[in-house]
Amino acid sequence: MAVAYYLCSFMKLVFISDTHSRHAFIDVPNGDVIFHTGDFSKRGRPEEVRDFLDWFSALPHRYKVFIAGNHDFMAEREPEIFGQMIPDNVIYLNDSGTNIEGVPVWGSPIQPWFYDWAFNRQRGAEIREHWKLIPDNTQILLVHGPPYGILDTVIDGRPVGCRDLGRRILELPQLQIAAFGHIHEAYGSVEQNGVRYINAAMLDVEYHLGNQAIEVEYPLK
Repeated sequence: MAVAYYLCSFMKLVFISDTHSRHAFIDVPNGDVIFHTGDFSKRGRPEEVRDFLDWFSALPHRYKVFIAGNHDFMAEREPEIFGQMIPDNVIYLNDSGTNIEGVPVWGSPIQPWFYDWAFNRQRGAEIREHWKLIPDNTQILLVHGPPYGILDTVIDGRPVGCRDLGRRILELPQLQIAAFGHIHEAYGSVEQNGVRYINAAMLDVEYHLGNQAIEVEYPLK
């Protein structure tokens, strides 16, 4: 009987988030792709943005992909100037997608309203319009805030994630990874219903740098 052998290669993915201008102190593992899921700055000032982008673009990873977060005000208030600052070897996603080695990736900085920070949207109909944009074929989803009930518990024990995001995730038949940050104290990784959820916040709830980048070997078919 003939035996068929199938070769399956892997991409090494590295996930970080919520570095808040402390990126220079992070031990970033080597890999093929690095994803940053927002809050790369303290307040989104131009000098903070430039410092982050210089650092990010110099990383050795072949692909460098990021979204903004609620602290990254310049990305929302001055999108044209912000866009001009992004180096050619860096991919920025804002309710948009890219394809990496045949893997569809979608990114959005949107999160539920929180004290009028950047990229805030009201829960319900307003925020659902953003989640409707996520293509059905998405395999890796980058969002700043978590879905409800998954790595979203704040220090007083309340889950604060987005219910509508959670519902949309369950509708994505090819989704393998949903990565985010925002809730520092909920750092970690968990798998549910075939989807690996990653909260890659690097800073803890007191904004101390104590968490590690999360690494994933992603199979390529």
